[in-house]
Amino acid sequence: MTDEAVKLVRLEEEKLFSPEEGLLRQVLAYNDRLMLVRHLMQPGWSGARHSHPHDQMVYVVSGHLRFTAGGRSFEVLAGDSFVVPGGMEHQA
Repeated sequence: MTDEAVKLVRLEEEKLFSPEEGLLRQVLAYNDRLMLVRHLMQPGWSGARHSHPHDQMVYVVSGHLRFTAGGRSFEVLAGDSFVVPGGMEHQA
């Protein structure tokens, strides 16, 4: 593996932005297949249904949310994790 294949992403160097009201987003590490994004959600926030080409790994640090993907909805609690395949529509 070359140095070009690995990119270190430091949390404090990546900007938080608000793509929709009630949500702060911070794009962290990613490549052509996988992305890691930090989300800070306000209580009561409901996200827009969307998809993207990257697989997305989700880990809930605190709180809880309802997640819908692939015709299935479930409650996600702190400590839970799951993977959303690229191209699958989903909503939190």
